[in-house]
Amino acid sequence: MFELETGQYVMVALGALFVGLGKGGLPGVGNLTVVLLALALPAKASVGVLLPILISADIVAVIVYRRHAMWSYIAKLAPWTVVGILVGWVVFSRVDDAQMKVVIGAILLSMCAVHFFRRWQRRNETEKDSLPHHPAFIIGTGVIGGFATMVANAAGPVAALYFIASGLPKYAYIGTAAWFFFLVNLFKVPFMMQLGIIDAGSITFSLRFIPYALLGAVVAPFIVKHINQKWFDFLIWFFVIIGGLKLVL
Repeated sequence: MFELETGQYVMVALGALFVGLGKGGLPGVGNLTVVLLALALPAKASVGVLLPILISADIVAVIVYRRHAMWSYIAKLAPWTVVGILVGWVVFSRVDDAQMKVVIGAILLSMCAVHFFRRWQRRNETEKDSLPHHPAFIIGTGVIGGFATMVANAAGPVAALYFIASGLPKYAYIGTAAWFFFLVNLFKVPFMMQLGIIDAGSITFSLRFIPYALLGAVVAPFIVKHINQKWFDFLIWFFVIIGGLKLVL
C-alpha cells in the first residue's frame, strides 16, 4: 500500500506501540499516535490504517477489563456519539489530505485544551465533580467525541471528560471506556470502507503494525510502575501540542 522510508516506518511503529500503551493504562498516549501517523502517512489514509490497530488493542482491553463496564453510561453516550460519527463521515468525504491535516491538528489541539481545562477545574479536590451532569453535556460530549473519532480517531479526551465527570471508580472507568471504544471503533468500520480508506490493502498494511500495539499493551503495566507519571504526562502532551501545531501550520 505504502513504500515507507525508515523514518516513516519508525513513526508508524511507535504510533502502534503507543496505542497499546494507552490501552494498557498510560493516559494521553493515544493523541500522540494520531500525530505520528498523520505525519508519516497521507492524512486521510492514516485514519483508516490506525483503526484496525486500535481495534486489536481494544480487544485486549475488553478481555482484561470486561467485567468492570457500566453499561448505563455507555447507553447514554452512544446515541449521540453515533450522530457525531455521521457528521464526521459527511465531512470526511468533502475534504482533501491537506485540509484533513488541518482538521486533525485542530481536533488534537482542542483535545489538549479540554485536557488542561479539566485539570484546572479539578485543581482542588472539592471541585472534581463540578462538571454538570446535564443532558446538554451528554449530547455535546457525545456529538463532539463521535466527530473526533470519525475524522481523527481522537475522541479519548472527550469521552474521558464524560466518564470522569460521571464519577466512575478507577476500574469501572477503564472497563467502561474499553467497551465503549471497542464498540464505537467497530461501528466506524463500514463507514471507513465506504469512504475507501479501509480496504484489503490498508488492512494488510495495518496488520504489519498490530504486533507493536499488542506489545505495548503487555508492557504498559510494567512501565506504569517505574515511570514518573507527571513527567510522562508532560512529555506526551508537549509532543501532541507540537505535532498538532505542525499539522495545522
